[in-house]
Parts: sequence; structure tokens; C-alpha cells
Amino acid sequence: MNILITGATGFIGTQLVHALENEHTLTLVSRHPGKAAKKLGVAHTYLNDLASLEHLNEIDIVINLAGEPIANKRWSHQQKDRICQSRWQLTQHIATLIKQSAIPPQKLINASAIGFYGMHAEQALDEDFLPPKKSAIEFPHIVCKEWEKTANDCRSIQTQVIILRIGLVLGRYGGALSKMLPAFKLGLGGPIGDGKQGVSWIHQTDLINLILLMIKQTHCQGVFNATAPHPVNQAEFAKTLAHTLHRPAFLPVPTLILKLALGEMSQLLTQGQFVLPTRTLTTGFQFQYPYLNAAFHQLLQSPNSA
Repeated sequence: MNILITGATGFIGTQLVHALENEHTLTLVSRHPGKAAKKLGVAHTYLNDLASLEHLNEIDIVINLAGEPIANKRWSHQQKDRICQSRWQLTQHIATLIKQSAIPPQKLINASAIGFYGMHAEQALDEDFLPPKKSAIEFPHIVCKEWEKTANDCRSIQTQVIILRIGLVLGRYGGALSKMLPAFKLGLGGPIGDGKQGVSWIHQTDLINLILLMIKQTHCQGVFNATAPHPVNQAEFAKTLAHTLHRPAFLPVPTLILKLALGEMSQLLTQGQFVLPTRTLTTGFQFQYPYLNAAFHQLLQSPNSA
């Protein structure tokens, strides 16, 4: 199949390209095609944007992973706008191209995030949960709601739309875990605040395999949570990570310090949600790493970890 991927040079995109490159023809969208080709290989077609395209007649599947990282910088007004527009504008462009296609792609697989659900205490949430009105003022919900709405604009009889609400992706050499490791390796890690907030996570291998399943499945569409079936609270997350590294985890990080250091963005750490992949499991998908201790062991102790 001919597959177009945005965000191909990112943490997840890079792994996805390697998982697909031997069986499919890939068109990769990157702001820096030359650098992308050095990283991912010269066998693919590279575009620096979608402006040169009038349609997607030759594309079977679009996988949209692009977006300014939400946790890389403090949420100034300018940074919030970059986070939003990097998702909304590109997705709108994809939707327009699909609508303009005489033979549109069979499906659009669009990334989203569990931030759609808003911040909750200890309530378990799945794909059927509708966020309350209070979530409408939370920035992650605002980003995801419009992102998903834009992707769904191109849904038709010819084009299925699959939304993956992705949790905290665990990988040793990318994502949030790689930023946590230095402190935990020094024995300076610990729970954030009271440690009761939910952490809904997924091993990088399971996320890639879930995307591969969505490519192959002909009957899947709608929303699917890309989170392991056993979320944990923040205290258990910190304890399990420290145990895997054979380090202590008794230094809690006060909420006030995070708020002072990160501002509004601190809510990503001080609040959370327990998200369950109910619809995902109904597809028959089997998680290789449903439990956190096994996920950490593979990533941090296995010689084959990546």
C-alpha cells in the first residue's frame, strides 16, 4: 500500500517508518526532507509540506502524527498557539486533500491524546466517557477536541477515520521516560504531589503494533484509546521505575514547585486520569506489555531494548 505519514521523524514516527518500510511504499512529510532522508533512508518519497499536492488519489492510508510537542516548553500564549496550529492546520489540509480526491484514501489514522478527557481524580475512563463542561477550559482538551473534529470532517463512505487517543508513551530513547531517567538513576526520583493522580501509559512497541493493526483492519473506525489496560497512580509509577533501576524513590516533588517552574503546563504532571482501552481490546488487539513492571523491565534491563 501507499502510505503517507506526517511526523515521520518524531519519536513514534521513526519507529513506525521502520516497521512499515519493507512492505509498503511510504511518502513522508518533514520540514527538513534532507535530514529526514539521512535519518530514515533514501528509499522513501519526501515532502517538506502538503502545498504541492492537489489530491491524495495515489495514497491508500494517511497516518497523521505531526504536532508541536505539548510538554517541551512552558505554555506561553505563543507556544499554545504553536501547539494548536501545528495540529489543526495540517489536519485541516489533509482533510481538504481527501475531500478533493476522486479516489480518496481508504482511511485516516489520526493521533490525539488522552488529554481529551480532561483531568480527573480516580475515576476510570474509556472511549465512551464524555468530558464534563469543566474540561472545556483545560488546554489539553481544547487542543484534542478541535484536532479530532477536524480529522472527522473527512469521514465518508470511502474514507474511514480512526482516532488514537495516546497516553504516556514509554521508550528508553525518547518521550517523557528518557527525561525522567537521569534523576531516577541518581536516586532523586519520587512521586509528584500526593501521588494519587492517574498515569495512563503505553509501551512504544504496543503503540506501533496498534497502528499496524489499524492499517490492516477493515472494520475499525472511530475512537480507540492507545493506553495499556492497567494504568497506575503516580506513586506506583515512580516506585516501579525506581525498583527497576534498583534505586530509591522517596523524594516527593511538591506540587507548588512544579507550578512555579512550569506554570499551567504543570497540570500534565500534577493531575491525571485513569484511561482504559475498552474499544481497543474489542478489536482483538493483545498488548505485549499490559503491566508497567514488565514494560520497564524490557526497556531498561533487556539487552534488546530500544
